[in-house]
Amino acid sequence: MPFYQMVCIASHFREYRHIKDLVTMSARHIMDQGGVVRNIEYWGTQTLPQKMRKRRQVYTIGDYWTMYFDTSPQGLKSLTGLIRRDPRVIRWTMLKQGDKVEDVVLPREKTVTRMGYLKPPRDALDSWSGLG
Repeated sequence: MPFYQMVCIASHFREYRHIKDLVTMSARHIMDQGGVVRNIEYWGTQTLPQKMRKRRQVYTIGDYWTMYFDTSPQGLKSLTGLIRRDPRVIRWTMLKQGDKVEDVVLPREKTVTRMGYLKPPRDALDSWSGLG
């Protein structure tokens, strides 16, 4: 299954419940379609870069959040339809990160451990005395 990132700007409400319901609905929809939600990040409430109009309303602030997930193309299409109809969503975009998670994750780096690194010299009084 391809790996996607969805970035979403939702209308701001005083209650946290509205954004939580939107995120939960989106994640549950992915899982019901057989997909896997990898990560959800809330970026906070921010001033929009410009006034945005949606459904005859003008917005100046919004709640930003992103979700990383694996799903089939059919699951992505159904999520797009669901997000499009939701009145709480101002803007969203879906970004394909790769065909598999392995395409996105960097390989592990090999590290070398130096055993004598930063140990004081044998004669600590003579060598380290002039540093202070």
